[in-house]
Amino acid sequence: MSETATRTKATNDIKDIRLADEGRRRTEWAERSMPVLRQLRVRFTRERPLAGKRLAACLHVTTETANLAVTLQAGGADVALCASNPLSTQDDVAAHLVRDHGIKVFAIKGEDHATYYEHIRAALAHHADITMDDGADLVGALHMIALNRLDDLAPPVRKWIETLSAADRKALVSGVIGSTEETTTGVIRLKAMAKDGVLQFPVIAVNDSQTKHLFDNRYGTGQSTLDGIIRATNLLIAGSTVVVAGYGWCGRGFALRARGAGANVLVTEIDPMKALEAQMDGYRVVPMEQAAPLGDVFVTLTGNVEVIRVEHMRAMKDGAVVANSGHFNVEIDLEGLKKIAKGPVAVREFVAEFQIDGKKLFVLGEGRLINLAAAEGHPASVMDMSFANQALAAEYVVNNAKKLGKDVHRIPADLDQEIARLKLQAMGVAIDTLTPAQRKYLASWDMGT
Repeated sequence: MSETATRTKATNDIKDIRLADEGRRRTEWAERSMPVLRQLRVRFTRERPLAGKRLAACLHVTTETANLAVTLQAGGADVALCASNPLSTQDDVAAHLVRDHGIKVFAIKGEDHATYYEHIRAALAHHADITMDDGADLVGALHMIALNRLDDLAPPVRKWIETLSAADRKALVSGVIGSTEETTTGVIRLKAMAKDGVLQFPVIAVNDSQTKHLFDNRYGTGQSTLDGIIRATNLLIAGSTVVVAGYGWCGRGFALRARGAGANVLVTEIDPMKALEAQMDGYRVVPMEQAAPLGDVFVTLTGNVEVIRVEHMRAMKDGAVVANSGHFNVEIDLEGLKKIAKGPVAVREFVAEFQIDGKKLFVLGEGRLINLAAAEGHPASVMDMSFANQALAAEYVVNNAKKLGKDVHRIPADLDQEIARLKLQAMGVAIDTLTPAQRKYLASWDMGT
């Protein structure tokens, strides 16, 4: 941690407040590409739909997130923000939010495991009415507390919870009227909670909105993952063999970008429908066992554990590069790798060398989100729609919490459509509207040939 780190637990924990000027400049640059969120901020400033609500957010602390946080604050929310990944924080942005907006921020790029969970604790201590997650770490901790599974909490959180009375613990959870979730990984965890009947409050699956997963996951992840790999390695992608593990929306996007850069792309999948789609899209689909000795660059985008295992890494060629663009650093079996390999040795920033059986294997960004570990994450233009979803989801929770069951819900289709409409409008794109005759035809059944 920097000697100039701010360690005022009640208000913030950031690296260096003196970075704020650069953070402000970069945040303002991102805002230029976020017209939908900017329009929402104007309305939020006027209507104050979140007035009086405490909001705790566990998100990647980037320039785009800063614009979301400021929008939520404009809507009346008292915002506390912590990082959803130890390597995704942009320290200058954190400083800008603290100095220029008075937002409580608990995030330092490169923070260790204990500090990461101390920051989760600080966000929980905000006693939020609404939580906002990127991976369900906040909601997960709240549910461990609700179920009295304190041994499953990280030590900084557990020690704090043990100082609270039973009534205070209950109030910490019961005070949450609803939550929003940004990622595929988080939604999977939350749906599992709902299925087990333990979900304590309604959650809006922002990730399931079409204006989120069709654009953020495909175009955002596709571009930013390739960007992160190139920044970390400066490798030439053209002519290389890139193995894409997972052909969901993120995998589709990255495969498209890798092929566009000239790579020979292989896809691995467990879902027959997605595998068939990848094959029909022109990619070669093979099991990871067959891909392992062929690939130059391997990227996991599945949301699952141990997608690349020790037996795969043993089979890889000398100089193979392995990276992850899924939310958690569990897709590559790094612990297994460390047991059989020499290393790691840092050879570049965000590049670690391991030696296995006389061959060298390079792991990028500690197996964490490479697009945020080594680059700046998704372009602001894409996050404009994702964070418009987040802002509208928070407003929707406030207006509908009493009517929503303890389940995982989607944002209403009309809000999703409105975000798309605003985005098109900002891009200067016009579309057709139905004529009265067309509306009648679509609503009828008796007009045949």
